[in-house]
Amino acid sequence: MIEKHGTQRLRVVVVGQGHVGLPLAVRAAEVGHQVVGFDMDAQRVKRLMLGESYIEDISDARLAPLLATGAYRPTADPSECEGFDIAVVAVPTPLRDGAPDLSHVEDSALLLGHHLARGATVVLESTTYPGTTEEVFGPLLERISGLTAGSDFHLGYSPERIDPGNHTWRLENTPKIISGIDEASRETIRRFYASLVDRVVPVACCKEAELAKLLENTFRHVNIALANELSIFAHELGIDVWAAIDAASTKPFGFMRFTPGPGVGGHCLPIDPSYLSWRVQRTVGRNFRFVELANDVNNHMPDYVVRRLIDGLNKRKKSVNGSRVLLLGLAYKANTGDARETPAARIAELLIGMGAEVQAADPHVSDDAHPRADGLANIKRVEVTPTGLAAADAVVVLADHDAFDYPLIAAYAPYILDCRRRLADAHVDSL
Repeated sequence: MIEKHGTQRLRVVVVGQGHVGLPLAVRAAEVGHQVVGFDMDAQRVKRLMLGESYIEDISDARLAPLLATGAYRPTADPSECEGFDIAVVAVPTPLRDGAPDLSHVEDSALLLGHHLARGATVVLESTTYPGTTEEVFGPLLERISGLTAGSDFHLGYSPERIDPGNHTWRLENTPKIISGIDEASRETIRRFYASLVDRVVPVACCKEAELAKLLENTFRHVNIALANELSIFAHELGIDVWAAIDAASTKPFGFMRFTPGPGVGGHCLPIDPSYLSWRVQRTVGRNFRFVELANDVNNHMPDYVVRRLIDGLNKRKKSVNGSRVLLLGLAYKANTGDARETPAARIAELLIGMGAEVQAADPHVSDDAHPRADGLANIKRVEVTPTGLAAADAVVVLADHDAFDYPLIAAYAPYILDCRRRLADAHVDSL
């Protein structure tokens, strides 16, 4: 498969084996490259070595033949990164006190710098602010390796576009933006990704590629905030916002459908737009008001969900204190097990603080998928049963997984707050 793209078989190192790095490593191995998947998490590496995937988009069946042939080798040993032709960095870039935390990116540069040889290529995929590749990542590689980017090794940026749980748009058929610090870097990176995906989209420089990723996520963040705030005001005005959205969605031009929900989650929307806002403030000294407004609306949606739940219980002459509340869906989006930055954590924390007995059901999120600090660890996990539904004072639909039996939920739950508009009945309140 590699030959038809004009790329020879390469020794590839993918640093970070999470939701972005693992699918990339597997795809590279499947098309014929020799791939090392590096991760600092020894337990994660151990599971991969046993052929156990913790990413829903990558099945155990896809891992098995790659491990058997040695085309893919997971490791936590830095020495295994020696001799790479191309290295891709796909590590987390969280926010710390409102500022970008590039420590994982910097650690990756230190790791790869010790193994960087002349003629090799390094690509950053982690979402970050414009300028990171050339101002932070590249200089670290140069300092550790003693080599010069451009003249001695190739360097570029290619933003990830992984959408967990999306079976229509996968890594291989989603257009891939690529960039390089010079023409030679860009062409080398283009050839590599052309061996993995159907379409490669080169842009002129790394900063444009970095900004393109932030633009994609900021666009979604702002429009989701618009739908969320609209839902709040529509409820107060006595208007069915979902019906209005359905009607507006019939327009074949000039409108894109966004729907309200209990809040945003995952790595992208709660974090990435703030990278852009931070960079604008630091560089030009002005506030990115759209991002700040969107942050304010989306960050407070869990609080609004709890207020709506309080109102619903009050109408039924019940208080939150002492009520049993069943949360359906701990993931931040439907049909995935991704609980990163999930709004369910804040909702559960608020309800528990008010004295509610909180239970949760999620067929996709494993019991060990979230750290104790994120507010989910104290929730009792249950199955969705007629008895359990009937015993709950309120059922809250947070992530509308297709695996949930919605007719069963509607039949047995006495009161439902549906944040995703999957149900319609007299005892159902829609967000």
